[in-house]
Amino acid sequence: MAMLEVKNIQVYYGVIQAIKNASFEVNQGEVIALIGANGAGKTTILHTITGLIPAKSGEVLYEGTDLLKIPAHKIVSLGIAHVPEGRHVFSQLTVYENLLMGAYTRTDKAEIEETLENVYKRFPRLKERKGQYAGTLSGGEQQMLAMGRALMSKPKIVLMDEPSMGLSPILVEEVFDIIQSISKSGTTVLLVEQNAKKALSIADRAYVLETGNIVLEGSADKLLNDESVKKAYLGE
Repeated sequence: MAMLEVKNIQVYYGVIQAIKNASFEVNQGEVIALIGANGAGKTTILHTITGLIPAKSGEVLYEGTDLLKIPAHKIVSLGIAHVPEGRHVFSQLTVYENLLMGAYTRTDKAEIEETLENVYKRFPRLKERKGQYAGTLSGGEQQMLAMGRALMSKPKIVLMDEPSMGLSPILVEEVFDIIQSISKSGTTVLLVEQNAKKALSIADRAYVLETGNIVLEGSADKLLNDESVKKAYLGE
């Protein structure tokens, strides 16, 4: 059984149908990329999985449990973390306070401290700036903080929404290296990313979304070499 199964979900904004019978699955330990043009519905799918937007029909099964029947605030405690598009750090809190917010579902202080040290090892700049207000960080640092905050919940799967958006090429490389290291440490990753070439370069498998429909799926290597994908998303 797949770790996460999205089955025939339909999602509406008022009378406009944003997602049309989308189905895909994520197996434990995989990096899965969800690619598509702006407005294709990628963020909507992530928001539906994490309970921020209701689905009109379908199922979202996580380890056999239908997430559509669970309130959004309880989904984190199941082992699902969401790194939202635009980072959404708490600008008036320090880096350290932001990271602790990521662990709000956990109670063991020793384990939280251990996770915090692991996050600081992965993101040394966050340790250097732990007393700094998050709103004063650069875009790249805020992205690292959003990722670190997600890891503080000790998730089994992380949903990442456009982690490279607005970053310089050097920082994009750094962020993708971090995503790979998160995967290698055993955490499953579902990645929504405008930079399709970078996403496919680190993914195991990928799905292509067009106007709310999954139109293509396959191994990342296969899609990297698919002529229609090259033309539409890779600028080739």
